[in-house]
Amino acid sequence: MKKLYLPLMFLAIASACLGQPKRKAPKFNSTKPNGQNQFLDKQWWLGFKAGTNLSQADVMKRYTILTPTNYGSNQIDKTYDAFNVFGIVTSVEASFSYKGFSFSLQPTYRSSHFTYSNQLRWFSTTNNNESLTQNFSQEQKIEFAEIPFLIKYDVYGDRLRPFVQVGIYYSMLINAVKTVQVSGTDIASGGTNQLSTEPVIVGTKDLFTNNWGLIGGFGVTYQTGNVRWILDATYRMGMSNIVNTKNRFANDRLSGIGDAQDDLKLNNIVITAGVLFPLRFLSNDFKSN
Repeated sequence: MKKLYLPLMFLAIASACLGQPKRKAPKFNSTKPNGQNQFLDKQWWLGFKAGTNLSQADVMKRYTILTPTNYGSNQIDKTYDAFNVFGIVTSVEASFSYKGFSFSLQPTYRSSHFTYSNQLRWFSTTNNNESLTQNFSQEQKIEFAEIPFLIKYDVYGDRLRPFVQVGIYYSMLINAVKTVQVSGTDIASGGTNQLSTEPVIVGTKDLFTNNWGLIGGFGVTYQTGNVRWILDATYRMGMSNIVNTKNRFANDRLSGIGDAQDDLKLNNIVITAGVLFPLRFLSNDFKSN
């Protein structure tokens, strides 16, 4: 009986072990990428921006209609003001972002304004008390359709992301208008008379042409759900002459008041704010950190 007991016990233990289900070995698969990271790291964006700009006319070469004979010609040079009149900027931004970098096209309407002044003086060669002084204050408005291409890099952050950007732009001329205000003092016609006229408004589209330049700047985006709010500032440095040299003396009204268009490059400080919407996918489950 004892001989049968041991084999039976051995068979019972063996059958119990064989009857248990086999356990699968753990698999060490890579985890699926996080949807939020995918949304932020690889995305197409489309948005709208608007703002303002300030302009500076950078003189390449000076021209004049009149040449004084009894004093230096530098005394009739135009004096240009810098970054003193606001213009309008509106843009559509289409960009692709990947792991902190963004590549962006931003078709833009830009109206730039700059001002300058000069003075013309006449003295009698026979009577020192006779003279005529004319002061010319001019404001030039130029409208462009602009195609900027920019590369941005997010410096750090999640919801709030500061960035830096560099790029290039090409500007196509739309229209140009100049406003001229003439004032002065006349001591040559018997007595002292103050001169003042209504502003002269002249279309000057024929005096300007297309141009290109470089862009550098910085900004910040703020994530709220699926949307990014953006604020940025750029400096646009003109690299080519904005003046149509063939038509420099073609405007009779401006030539009549002694004005000839200098060769210029145009620099701009542009500040815009707007909103960007994702195009790759939208999800109600997404929440920015």
